[in-house]
Amino acid sequence: MKLGAVIGRVTLSRSVPALTGGRFLIVSPFGREQYERGLDAPVSFGKDPSLVVYDDIGGDVRQVIGYEEGREAAQPFDRPTPVDAINAALVDEIFYNPWK
Repeated sequence: MKLGAVIGRVTLSRSVPALTGGRFLIVSPFGREQYERGLDAPVSFGKDPSLVVYDDIGGDVRQVIGYEEGREAAQPFDRPTPVDAINAALVDEIFYNPWK
């Protein structure tokens, strides 16, 4: 699972029926700097590009989420579904203790 900050939403004109009831979020993945500064720090746009994440658990803009990418993203669906990333957790706190 990776962490990222929700920076926007995607509006669709059409969708696959299996995805009805969810929405799509634009997520900026966390870099090391974001972990060091914590949840109250402004979102930093690192080297990684933003990605679109399917959400059916209620993530919102300016919230930190945990997301899965790749094959694991399609596992919650009964049938094969065209999803590359899915919201798996809403993050309340982060405790960062780097190895020294």
